[in-house]
Amino acid sequence: MTVLYEDNHLIAVAKKAGDIVQGDKTGDVPLSDLVKAYLKDKYQKPGNVYLGVVHRLDRPVSGVVLFAKTSKALPRLNKMFAEHKGVRKTYLAIVCNRPPQTEGTLTHWLTRNEKQNTARAYDHEVPGSKRAVLDYRLVSQSERYFLLEVELHTGRHHQIRCQLAKMGCPIKGDLKYGAPRSNPDGGISLHAWRLWLEHPVSHIHVSIEAPVPDDRLWKEITKPLMC
Repeated sequence: MTVLYEDNHLIAVAKKAGDIVQGDKTGDVPLSDLVKAYLKDKYQKPGNVYLGVVHRLDRPVSGVVLFAKTSKALPRLNKMFAEHKGVRKTYLAIVCNRPPQTEGTLTHWLTRNEKQNTARAYDHEVPGSKRAVLDYRLVSQSERYFLLEVELHTGRHHQIRCQLAKMGCPIKGDLKYGAPRSNPDGGISLHAWRLWLEHPVSHIHVSIEAPVPDDRLWKEITKPLMC
């Protein structure tokens, strides 16, 4: 586990594809437990360690995950993330097809299928749907794939995966949304790259960045961003 940022109230770590943020029915050890163990050991804390889960990333997604270390920070962060105020999230997505335009804003209405754990995008409002908005920009490409920088304006279930697929650009490895083949590690090529926020207690601006996954395609296709 790599710690990306820590202060008295917050801790951010780099999630790998396949990690779960919070405990679920699989029984696998969640990232939240690893962070608690890290804090308990680092500060030699007796008893239970306080840690609040602020947001989640889908299991096959990598990148920045933020936790609250204090009960003062958690409700403020929850409000910020719920209202999308004082928070900006930027993702990198490797997609299978070139987008129709080099940059743009996607607005759809998403419905969720709980049984299949999928979302579906519509061009208009339908019963039970929620409005979803994101900006994308074509940053780079390799021989077969295209790199998009994505900024979220809403936080819907599978939003980026679903909206990019609706545009005709499924994320590499994302079989659930139309990718032709899986990735070797079982993850998908979606990375929560940067998180910017106004600190919930000190109100300073905090910018956190997670290095891209350590594989050849990610390193090659993100070179223009790293210059």
